[in-house]
Amino acid sequence: MRAQRAQAASGGQEFGAWLPRATPGYRWDWPHLRLVQEHLAAVADGRCRRLMVFMPPRHGKTELVTIRYPVWRLKQNPGCRVILGAYNQTLANKFSRKARRLAVTEVGLSKERAAVEDWETAPGGGMRAVGVGAGITGSGGDLILIDDPVKSREEANSPAYRERVWDWYTDDLYTRLEPGGAIVLIMTRWHTDDLAGRILASEDAGNWTVVNLPAEAEAGDALGRAPGAALCPERFDLARLAEIKTVLGSWAYAALYQQRPAPAEGGMFKREWFAIVDALPAGCTFVRWWDKAATAKGGDYSAGVLLARAADGRFYVADVQRGQWSSDERNRVMAQTAALDAMRRQGSSLEIWMEQEPGSSGKESADLSISQLAGHAVWAETSSGSKEVRAQPLAAQCEAGNVRLLRGAWNAAYIDELTSFPFGANDDQVDASSGAFNKLAQRLWPAIAAMPSPLADYTGI
Repeated sequence: MRAQRAQAASGGQEFGAWLPRATPGYRWDWPHLRLVQEHLAAVADGRCRRLMVFMPPRHGKTELVTIRYPVWRLKQNPGCRVILGAYNQTLANKFSRKARRLAVTEVGLSKERAAVEDWETAPGGGMRAVGVGAGITGSGGDLILIDDPVKSREEANSPAYRERVWDWYTDDLYTRLEPGGAIVLIMTRWHTDDLAGRILASEDAGNWTVVNLPAEAEAGDALGRAPGAALCPERFDLARLAEIKTVLGSWAYAALYQQRPAPAEGGMFKREWFAIVDALPAGCTFVRWWDKAATAKGGDYSAGVLLARAADGRFYVADVQRGQWSSDERNRVMAQTAALDAMRRQGSSLEIWMEQEPGSSGKESADLSISQLAGHAVWAETSSGSKEVRAQPLAAQCEAGNVRLLRGAWNAAYIDELTSFPFGANDDQVDASSGAFNKLAQRLWPAIAAMPSPLADYTGI
């Protein structure tokens, strides 16, 4: 009945029947895609004016919703005007180009306007493609499609970027919606305050239909799956999902694959992940990373974390030095710690690294610290990416049971800080631990260094 209503309303072939005829090389009959098709049919016949679809990466949402659905709508009504938004103009153009290629044969295009970012049908319908922040003055939309306006964890964690996306949605996109028009937002969730989260926390929330499709079924699953069942086992079975979770860690996996931007149990690190041992294995390789501050008796902490990698691939947090020191006090502690580390390592490799703050003052501070550590292998570098992004590789290895703590008086404060991150008051020990881990991984664990980040920008289906 739903399909008949959608077909009658749009005056042509039902969407689900058209898909395999238009693009026979794809599978369109998987249950999760069929469910989305039903909701898109409701958008087409006017029963739904606001639709959100949450789905993990590489499960077909872009190919179905962003590329083929607008072409089908134009096939039924060549006068339909579509606005397509993505996180930047390049990606919006990529999606528009693919839709235009299909529309050439399925609909037919006007010769007067056929640019990739703005193309039309002969009756005046067509597609306008825009990236986040781009204005669309002069264009109205009967259908607005927004495809994942966030490209990375760093953007998702940036309040300024989230505000920019919200302003773009409210000031640019929403104001272009024609009376009776519809908005479809498809996303992989990144943050509780991403565009979907912001809308659902607003007074407009009640107007939206939400289709939530996690990679592994949870209670009340929209498809009626048993808890734990994979969304599309033909492409991503449970074994493959487990591999992905091992690399991402549960905090990132809960957002990107389960569509829960924060796991039910809290932050990135869990208390039960940290086994405490009484001795280090022989033959470890060491990196000490310093996260520096310069305020005595208050303010931020300085922290130096000594991380060791054993021959079996496990990592050990061997020592943590932490305090609210002045610059002079901190440099004296760093020099003393370097001397103690040289004795502790017993001939094993040891490098000392520190974060260099941006600007000339940051370079001067790093140069001074390095000069006072003469005789040791020491370097400074400017960190890139957000603290959360830098901590994710470490969190994944902690969750996998590959990181242990050497028993010490610092253990309790260290575990407390990591398990409260990124919501706690302090993150100096997290930063120092991430820096040390990433140096060991890059230099001494090629398999990790060569692994593409699952949080890198992706533009797939």
